[in-house]
Amino acid sequence: MDFGFTHEDETFRAEARTWLAAHADPDQDRRTWERTLGKAGWIGLGWPRDGYGNRTATLTQQVAWAEEYARSPAPPRSGHIGENLLAPTLLAHGTDDQRARFLPPVAAGEELWCQGYSEPGAGSDLAGVRTTAVREPQGTWRVTGQKIWTSLAHEADWCFVLARTEPGSSRHHGLSFLLVPMDQPGLIDVRPIRQLTGTSDFNEVFFDGARAEHVVGGEGAGWQVAMSLLGFERGVSTLAQQIGFAQELGRVVRTAVATGAVHDPVVRDRIVRQWAELRTMRWNSLRTLGGSGDAGAPSVAKLLWAGWHQRLGELAMQVRGATAGVGPVDWTPSAPYELDTSQHLFLFSRADTIYGGSDQIQRTIIAERVLGLPREPRV
Repeated sequence: MDFGFTHEDETFRAEARTWLAAHADPDQDRRTWERTLGKAGWIGLGWPRDGYGNRTATLTQQVAWAEEYARSPAPPRSGHIGENLLAPTLLAHGTDDQRARFLPPVAAGEELWCQGYSEPGAGSDLAGVRTTAVREPQGTWRVTGQKIWTSLAHEADWCFVLARTEPGSSRHHGLSFLLVPMDQPGLIDVRPIRQLTGTSDFNEVFFDGARAEHVVGGEGAGWQVAMSLLGFERGVSTLAQQIGFAQELGRVVRTAVATGAVHDPVVRDRIVRQWAELRTMRWNSLRTLGGSGDAGAPSVAKLLWAGWHQRLGELAMQVRGATAGVGPVDWTPSAPYELDTSQHLFLFSRADTIYGGSDQIQRTIIAERVLGLPREPRV
């Protein structure tokens, strides 16, 4: 496979690096930053240029942008769910009116989105959703139910919701993909979930007759649309994610040198293994983007990076030694207790093998859809 960067790609990379150096501010309000990105046309590089306000870029140029963004001091993105999940889904399944209504505000950084999939009792088993939507005489829908682990719901303007629209249906039948505005006081309640790290990136969302006007793909086609969206979830962004992983690994190595842990042959072996596995993940991602992957490639990628990142968190604690469990390196009893970088990495990475499809689910997908093994019994 030849996945090299051309002269044009490197020119594009240099433009991206220069722009980020001039504009990226890690302390900037994230919503303001989305508008800054949108004004410069950096949102939606992989979309067709069709009046949405975005610039277009080849696949290799998208990779270059993602890598340079990960290396820059720019703040974390708030608009990636709308850009990388909703937009490709609308381009594949939406109507012209839906694309004209929703894509320009995403490209401009004006409207932020969240994903209403998981529910209590229906996390990895997405077909078990119980949220319902009832069609009203005027053609709108009323959505009732609960979603959980909803990333950035506390900031989002809209939520795409997988709901059951056919009474009495079960599993993947009778589902629809609805677009729900979040600004509905009294009808939508967002409750942040406090995590081990003390932060609240995830939320519970309660819908109590919330209004929805848009159905993507048609009534009853929700399962097909939802599965199509999940196919967009792991693409160019995985390579940018690996840039972040490399930076985290670099910090672990520097800590190992500073504490003397690097002189332990077991620690050195773990560091080398982490480095080698990260290189393997990069080449696997490039192979997949180059069109050489199989139907199980996204599941393989998730298994690789989730376990790798979790082991990196454990290694970060190991190289710190006994101080890893008592507080940040520069913490004093008189100061407020806050996690340092390595502690945050360790605690947050415990969830890596669960969210986005647990390891067990990924192995089942590979076994059934790639290896052709007998299907797991369904209760």
